[in-house]
Amino acid sequence: MQNLYIPKLTKINKITQENKVNDLKTFELVFKNQNDYVEFQYIPGQFAEINFIGIGESPIGIASSPTEKGSIKFTIKKVGTVTSAFHNCHEGDIIGVRGPFGNGWPIEYLKDKNIVIIGGGFAFSTLRSLTEYILNEQNRSLFEDLTVIYGARNSDELLYKKDLNKWEKRDDINLVLTIDRGEPDWTRKVGYIPDIIKEVNPSPKDAVAIVCGPPIMIKYSIPVLEKLGFPDERILLSLEMRMKCGIGKCGRCNVGNKFVCIDGPVFSQAELKELPKEY
Repeated sequence: MQNLYIPKLTKINKITQENKVNDLKTFELVFKNQNDYVEFQYIPGQFAEINFIGIGESPIGIASSPTEKGSIKFTIKKVGTVTSAFHNCHEGDIIGVRGPFGNGWPIEYLKDKNIVIIGGGFAFSTLRSLTEYILNEQNRSLFEDLTVIYGARNSDELLYKKDLNKWEKRDDINLVLTIDRGEPDWTRKVGYIPDIIKEVNPSPKDAVAIVCGPPIMIKYSIPVLEKLGFPDERILLSLEMRMKCGIGKCGRCNVGNKFVCIDGPVFSQAELKELPKEY
């Protein structure tokens, strides 16, 4: 059996700079041992512990989709000692990975439903994973209408720009992009996510809303969705900012009697209403 405490070695195959400030990078990793890759079976919404050997590790949502074969991707923001170490890495360097952990987005439950994906800032990583999974040619027919609402403070902070451009050209996804304040060459939406949700006005009929972003965005988006008619059990959220050790041993991820690393990070709004207030 796999030892969850021991990281598997991966090589950094590619590093993509996501913004001009250069505090957001996406790392594409390839397992050194092919068997480790085969055992790393994950679904969109799960996370892993990314280990910089000798310094520490951080829980990071998986940005790639299981449909993207051969490697896995993580988008890391430079905020502290460990993440700064990752940002100082180069292609070809070796880092460790433990996981995957958590429950992920409920793929089987989402099938045959309209999907409304709502994301903000660099928390869009696991939403990218889900979007790519749904848009895969072998999966697209399993889901109904797909709407993606994604916003950031400014256009430079929007992640995965090549993917966004690719999605905009498709006719089987309604992609809505927004930034907090207008810019001279910006031709898409301007405004905060809750206001854009009102404007888009997605129908709750046979639909599931999937939300991941800064706590303040989530706090004000949930009432909008509820007013539109989305029932609590069909509003899914990720408490990824509460992820810690990944296996429920450190006791630092609990919300009430739930361990985010084990029972989450994905919860429905109905589940969260039974727990101490998180947003």
